[in-house]
Amino acid sequence: MKPKILTTLPGYTAGLFQADLFAGISVAMVALPLSIAIAIASGADPGAGLITAIVGGFLISALGGSRVQIGGPTGAFIVVVYGVITEFGYDGLVLATLMAGAILIIAGYLRAGSLVRHIPEAVINGFTIGIAIIIATSQLRDLFGLETGALPGEFLEKIAALWEARETFNGMAFVIGAATIVLILALRRAAPRYPGLIVAVGVTSAAVAVWVLPVDTLYSRFGALPSTLPTPGLPSISVERVLALLPSAMVIAFLAGVESLLSAAVADRMTGGRYRPNAEVLANGVANIGSALFGGMPATGAIARTATNVRAGGKTPVAGMIHALTILLVMLLVAPLAGYFAMPALAGLLMLTAWNMSEPHKWRGYMRARTSDKVLLLLTLVLTVLADLTVAIGVGVALGLALRLRNRHVPEAEWTPPDA
Repeated sequence: MKPKILTTLPGYTAGLFQADLFAGISVAMVALPLSIAIAIASGADPGAGLITAIVGGFLISALGGSRVQIGGPTGAFIVVVYGVITEFGYDGLVLATLMAGAILIIAGYLRAGSLVRHIPEAVINGFTIGIAIIIATSQLRDLFGLETGALPGEFLEKIAALWEARETFNGMAFVIGAATIVLILALRRAAPRYPGLIVAVGVTSAAVAVWVLPVDTLYSRFGALPSTLPTPGLPSISVERVLALLPSAMVIAFLAGVESLLSAAVADRMTGGRYRPNAEVLANGVANIGSALFGGMPATGAIARTATNVRAGGKTPVAGMIHALTILLVMLLVAPLAGYFAMPALAGLLMLTAWNMSEPHKWRGYMRARTSDKVLLLLTLVLTVLADLTVAIGVGVALGLALRLRNRHVPEAEWTPPDA
């Protein structure tokens, strides 16, 4: 359970700090627009994403069991966060996040971190693709500049509402969103170690501001971003609210634990290191409690940002801490500039994130899998999209573990880092 930072600080050198500094700043420039976009897609204010990246990201790196883990809000939470905010309000989400943190701390002390390897890969792939579909669908309104009211939470009803609004299509919004996607892909190929996300979103958003294009921006829709961290405090707590939010808190804890441990495992394969699963689970628990106290969202280790950190040369948890402090510095000094981010640009960023999250390079392999694995993946995917993430995870894990017990010879799953 010992945090990795206690292992890496003895013998820490100026050369290591220089590598961590460059990597931390680079990852911060990737995490900044992504955190804002994830918060908006989740139904929260943009500032909530920044708070989560700062507080949750710092604590995950400082206390975690991985040398290079980067924490913050991730796309995996969008579905459950949106549902909690819709039903219980944002204060309900804060309480659910606080409860999830407590659950993770208990799980860490019970040494449950090693149990993630028993979750079938088909289940993880199924709900990951399902979440990616929901994320992409939620961004169609801003990508096409459609004028709609509040979109319904159910997938099929949302599709129907978007179709009814097709006459309000804004061609300029689509151009900005598509240009952002193209720029991100081009910059990723030309300079993979550098933060192309912030450059792409910045360039297309600058075009909107300079030419006064008829496109929504962060400021026009949400007002000014916060320029300081809020004062920490507790949400409204009662027995009734705790019982009502317990299923959501358990899903948040499950997603946070699974994604963070998978991210740490991916980082180990990239660096040759060895992460400490129970320390990682404990760190996620503390990070979610810390994020909730500051009014933030659920936090976990982010696979794509962690992979970006490794590629940028991050060596120790100091890089992740610098990433969080860099975002805090941006919030304190230049928060008004982020108000110029164009909504279609952020939508394009999340559309690309959803595509990468679904890992299309693995689809052919899924088709060659055993019939039981294909059925399990498809069932989890359909339940995630059409029913509820809680139901999808419960049914998928139960059925998957039953199949795994029947086929004990099945090797452990392998995961690779998606681009973002």
